[in-house]
Amino acid sequence: MSNKNSILSTALANYDRTAQMLQGEVDSDLLLKIRQPKERIEVTLGPLLGDNKLHLFKAFVVRHSEAMGPAKGGIRMTDSVSIDDVTGLAMEMTWKCALIGVPFGGGKSGIVADPAKLTKHDKEIIIRSFARNALRHIGPQVYVPAPDMGTNEQDMGYIKDAISFSMGKATTQGCYVTGKPVILGGIPGRREATGNGVVICITEAFKTMDMKIRGATAIVQGFGNVGSVAAIGLHRLGVRIVAVSDLYGAVADEKGLDIEALIEHTKRTGSVKDFPQGRQIDGKKMLEMPCDVLVPAAAANQITADNAPNIKAKIIAEGANGPTSPQADEILTKRGIFTIPDILCNAGGVFVSYLEYTQETQQEQMTEEEVNDRLKKRMTEKFHQVYELSRQRKITMRESAMYIGVKNVCQAMIARGYLS
Repeated sequence: MSNKNSILSTALANYDRTAQMLQGEVDSDLLLKIRQPKERIEVTLGPLLGDNKLHLFKAFVVRHSEAMGPAKGGIRMTDSVSIDDVTGLAMEMTWKCALIGVPFGGGKSGIVADPAKLTKHDKEIIIRSFARNALRHIGPQVYVPAPDMGTNEQDMGYIKDAISFSMGKATTQGCYVTGKPVILGGIPGRREATGNGVVICITEAFKTMDMKIRGATAIVQGFGNVGSVAAIGLHRLGVRIVAVSDLYGAVADEKGLDIEALIEHTKRTGSVKDFPQGRQIDGKKMLEMPCDVLVPAAAANQITADNAPNIKAKIIAEGANGPTSPQADEILTKRGIFTIPDILCNAGGVFVSYLEYTQETQQEQMTEEEVNDRLKKRMTEKFHQVYELSRQRKITMRESAMYIGVKNVCQAMIARGYLS
């Protein structure tokens, strides 16, 4: 169903390793059951775009599990996303939600389209078409989407509007989508939550390794919502960001890049490429440069068996979903590189999505200070839970995080009973 370097194959490999650890603790039939997605749906969108022609787009919605609650996971919009990608991402969301302690199962959706090739108006039409056609699969007790690669808070605003309009109401009753603009019931700090969570995990990792964070060096792959927020957060803690890359290029400066200036440059040009205060480098080779912290915050399978032997970072903080292949994971473990796994490291986004979900459900409002305080407390607590278990059992941070997440889902399934 998937090649060895796919998102799904990585998710399955991580799960299968965890299932082996749980043999004897959990019924083997239950472990087989929760390996499978609950539901996989393919939808065909056929909107009339700005050129006055009908266009066909495939879209996917996958609910991997509802043992802990309604499915939760973002909408990925790229020209290469597949139903297997969405399945793998939904599976990872199941363990992430169970680990970070929010009452959601894992879900994900995908729209096969390239946002970079669409006008702003055409993208809005496609997003609204998705909301209308997938409406029966979206709801506060079914599946609650959010932004992901290729989508943003404005798109979530369109989805809320399309759904409420279809119901003939001014707004939705309950939370149908998170990551919305604050003016439409979103929550302050949601856009920055994933990147801020990465920084919190890195800070705690430095403490456990007895390393000083001020003066340390970092490399950030990907300069979107996650990467740019993580970079500015680390920069403000006194970390020198020596290299940054995005889809179009990479820049470096051993003395430390001016991250605030780089953010302004990307706003003007759309890329880190040609940033005048740094030298242009090869984005792939950048991953092998010396640094204290490497933050892969771009796409999946960026650290592979090919480049893992050459990684020189002391800590890898996975801001992206599945950036490290299972083969690379083994190499990094043997080399003693401390990896903060994705289901822990980038869980800040889904935790603050949960706060947005509760805020909208209760018709309440939270301040950004309250959001950030709760995020810091939860991420710090879960980091140390994972770290302590890894020390006790002499296992990796990924194995520890997966063990906690999968076992929590198993316990929820047992509590529900086996008749579903």
